[in-house]
Amino acid sequence: MLHDAHNHLQDDWLRPYWEQIAADRATAGIGTMVVNGTCEADWPVVAELARRFAWVRPSYGLHPWDVGNASPGWRDALQRQLDADPRAAVGEIGLDRWILERARPDDPRLAGLRRASLAEQDEAFRWQLALAAERGRPASVHCLDAWGALSAALQETPRPARFLLHAYGGPVELIGPYAKLGAYFSFNGHRLGAPAGRARAERGRAVATALPAERLLVETDAPAMPLPRERRRFPLPARADGTEVAHPADLGATLAGLAELRGAEPAALAARLEANFHALFGAD
Repeated sequence: MLHDAHNHLQDDWLRPYWEQIAADRATAGIGTMVVNGTCEADWPVVAELARRFAWVRPSYGLHPWDVGNASPGWRDALQRQLDADPRAAVGEIGLDRWILERARPDDPRLAGLRRASLAEQDEAFRWQLALAAERGRPASVHCLDAWGALSAALQETPRPARFLLHAYGGPVELIGPYAKLGAYFSFNGHRLGAPAGRARAERGRAVATALPAERLLVETDAPAMPLPRERRRFPLPARADGTEVAHPADLGATLAGLAELRGAEPAALAARLEANFHALFGAD
């Protein structure tokens, strides 16, 4: 059985489709989905999903995009969420230099957000890493354009024994060092749409094949990072601005694409991924 290591089922755009997604999930043979809260406002929605659907594994964290808008009491609120559910992981947390240096000023995904400095993000990230270590919870980590800062934080801060680098897109040469620190790595099928021959696509393929089998998982990051259209089996309506949406039940297509990249037999790869998921997040 496949398990989605990272998504955002609490997203407002997915909420009207929860029952449809639940039915499609059963059709697709998907097991647990780790649903990641990113800010104080959506943590209660993640908790609602976990109460409503037994297959939801909740995760709570302050995402680097949301650090700039966090309330003074966000740390206490996060601890209360973790206290309320011993199954809950910590995440999505992390570091993001992209929003500071490469994101467009008018990017609609960042509308209304104060873009916290890397120093502010780092403080929030290290505190949450230490909290995950203290509570013995796995963490789900986001990183864009900040691999040096991430490496420093992981080495200098108390961290959980196991953590996920979700949709890993970092340098190949850092995979081994991160694995030694306790990292697992999730593959996202959005990368299957990168045109062959392009430098970025080739780097993505190199990463996908270099990830160690015993630390590998798959994810959808739904509703973000949709699969290429030709690979989708469970389409959802696009957002009002035309942005296409990922469906969590399309995890099987992600597995198939990953098997192609790695030259692996899909059933054997699926069994390996299931064992890895339980090693990271524990048994249901």
